[in-house]
Amino acid sequence: MSFRLAAYAVCIEDGRVLLARHVPPSGESNWTLPGGGVEHAEDPFHAVTRELAEETGCHGVVERLLGVDSRVIPAAAARAGVEHQNVGIFYQVRVTGGRLRPEPDGSTAESIWTPIPDVACLRRSSLVDIGLALAQTLPATGHVAPVPVGGLIRH
Repeated sequence: MSFRLAAYAVCIEDGRVLLARHVPPSGESNWTLPGGGVEHAEDPFHAVTRELAEETGCHGVVERLLGVDSRVIPAAAARAGVEHQNVGIFYQVRVTGGRLRPEPDGSTAESIWTPIPDVACLRRSSLVDIGLALAQTLPATGHVAPVPVGGLIRH
């Protein structure tokens, strides 16, 4: 089984959420939260703002921990064809500056502020739904009910 620890920024402002359009080397693009893998010996608290800046051009500050989510993706649905576990740490992040731009030499083609009701119509990663559920409910346990895994949520 492969494993990944990742940190994700849930940036909500004026009823909008900041989303990044991920463009994989092969396949269709999809919308996701800014964030990504925590590097060796890196604190996830710092990783989330690093990833936000790299992917979107925006600077931010962590306001609170929203929760942690662990998902196992079956081998048949995983990119590498091997069962994969993703542990995501979700933070509420306030954007403090910068300017939206594509990720230089990266897989994020663009970032946009999206009205939260419009998210339901987007082709998106389940990470978006998890992050929004955590931000909207603020569960004391930091855990939300499982969101279906096995590909992108398509609409």
